[in-house]
Amino acid sequence: MRRANIFSPEFDHQSEREGFRWRGAQVGKAVGAEQIGGCVYELAEGERTYPYHFHYGMEEWLIVLAGAPVLRDPEGERVLRVGDTVCFPIGPEGAHQVVGPGAVLILSASSEPESIEYPDSGKVGITPPRKIFRLAEAVDYWDGE
Repeated sequence: MRRANIFSPEFDHQSEREGFRWRGAQVGKAVGAEQIGGCVYELAEGERTYPYHFHYGMEEWLIVLAGAPVLRDPEGERVLRVGDTVCFPIGPEGAHQVVGPGAVLILSASSEPESIEYPDSGKVGITPPRKIFRLAEAVDYWDGE
């Protein structure tokens, strides 16, 4: 069996976007997982993993490995501590964003197709094929029929 260590991960990707700088280690991929995704994110002070979002078809969990990251969810913002575990259920009640400093493990039940809504920017993403659309451009069900 393959293994990975979440406390000394082998970082394999990163983001350099302003406000969203992090290093990531795809531990799910490293251990050969097919049904559960897992990624360790290392975040500096004030840096975020991704925009505030929620999933329509995938539950996610967050486990704090180091530091004191801030979690933003529908209830507001709160500081987390090492060992805290949070479940983000499917739908708007599972909306979330993580802000450093700290290291977190995010686990997800892999499922495709998937849709993700970004409430702050009024967008929705669909994967595959990994496309982003503005909700304001929505049309009636019968449009074009």
